Amino acid sequence: MGRNYDKTLEISALYEISKLLGSSLNLKSNLRGVMRVLSEYLDMKRGTVALRTDNEVSIIAAHGMSEEEIKRGRYKLGEGIIGRVAKLGSPIVIPNIGEEPLFLNKTGARTTIKKENIAFLCVPIKFKNETLGVLSVDRLFGSKTISFEEDLRMLKIIASLIAQSAKLHQEVEKEREAFIEEKENLKRQLKGRYSVENMIGQSDSMQEVFEAVHRVAPSKANVLLRGESGTGKELIAKAIHYMSPVSKGPFIKFNCASIPEGLLESELFGHEKGSFTGAMAARKGRFELADKGTIFLDEIGDLPLSLQPKILRVLQEKEFERVGGEKTIKVDVRLIAATSRNLEDLVSKGKFREDLYYRLNVVPVFLPSLREKKEDIAQLAEYFLKKYNKENNKSVTIKPDVLDVFMDYEWQGNVRELENTIERLVVMSAGKVITKADLPLNIKDQSIKSKYGIQAKDALTSTIEDIEKARILDALTNTNWNQAKAAKALGITPRQIGYKMKKYKIQQTA
Repeated sequence: MGRNYDKTLEISALYEISKLLGSSLNLKSNLRGVMRVLSEYLDMKRGTVALRTDNEVSIIAAHGMSEEEIKRGRYKLGEGIIGRVAKLGSPIVIPNIGEEPLFLNKTGARTTIKKENIAFLCVPIKFKNETLGVLSVDRLFGSKTISFEEDLRMLKIIASLIAQSAKLHQEVEKEREAFIEEKENLKRQLKGRYSVENMIGQSDSMQEVFEAVHRVAPSKANVLLRGESGTGKELIAKAIHYMSPVSKGPFIKFNCASIPEGLLESELFGHEKGSFTGAMAARKGRFELADKGTIFLDEIGDLPLSLQPKILRVLQEKEFERVGGEKTIKVDVRLIAATSRNLEDLVSKGKFREDLYYRLNVVPVFLPSLREKKEDIAQLAEYFLKKYNKENNKSVTIKPDVLDVFMDYEWQGNVRELENTIERLVVMSAGKVITKADLPLNIKDQSIKSKYGIQAKDALTSTIEDIEKARILDALTNTNWNQAKAAKALGITPRQIGYKMKKYKIQQTA
């Protein structure tokens, strides 16, 4: 550093250093810039910034040193001048390093200059009372005796600026590491949650599904999940993703039936700014977001014909353009599609491209309806009961005869309908036990029809009188033919139930 300080030059240097330290979150790059400014503005021959980690101080940025020399700059606390400053937290000035035995020259960077011509100034980088590291500079001088007061003052100011930046970097790094750890924990939880080993399904049909998942997951093959609505296609899609080679990548789901046709292309492939009215900024689509991961297209059978060629191109060429864009975007995406529709029928009617169908149908997996795996109903009901008891801070149980009703019910909405039913029963239950009286009317009605000879196949054509008669019979049977209790269960008066018994010619049999 020069002896006759130019205040304008000093202020310019501090301005450049402040600007550099705030330019990015890349601390090493910022500090290399600081060292360069010290050299250009303040006549520094050589300089280093060493930061502390546990019981060691390591040079992370330097000027006038090679990468190999920087790597050698590691000091234990108390070792050499840099190690001592880091340990004590106080500046040290060596007017002539040739006369100082504590000066180690571990980096070997001063072999071409006479040591008696080099002064070494070292100040701590401190944030409040915490020493984060050390800033050191070499200064050349002749044979004159000089004072280093101005040098130290300037270095302390610069060290203070570095300390604030280094502390901010530490905090950001801690948050980043915590975020990464949380993200990894979440992925591990999701991987466990969506593992087929943790899924419910003892029936033969579900075991076949799980076996298919195990076989297809490690590959990159496209998968087509077939089955009625509510059979758990999304759950299986997630299981395949989290068991696949791209499990660390994103899982992006999209329902092709949930978005108006005019917006589908933009949602799937993104758009450029100004590509249509309302496109105020460029936006990535689902395929771009799913790069290096999995995209799950639910209800693929509802995809309009006009968009199917673009989907086919992504599957074949792994590329597309955003709406309103000319740049071709490359993606590496695994596709899992699902549908509750008959794709073969749609193909024959010209509503679904045959070439796209074959591209999607590489590995078909058929999910059974709940009617086809009734042996899983009790276990599923128990799982959902436990789940919603916990969510609602309750301890409700289900009577065995309710499970009998569940076994007889058709479950047109499949597992989703069963889950919704259990949630409703838990939320609305006034007591500790769910009985048949608590069941929704649609489930009661089907149970009653089955019990009293109104077959499910006749359900759509059965009259109101059929259902009413069956309900009265069921209420009387459940109350041991006590008309007052039966009327109360039905929400009518004893007089009304008497009238209806006469109307439907209901009599107690021996």
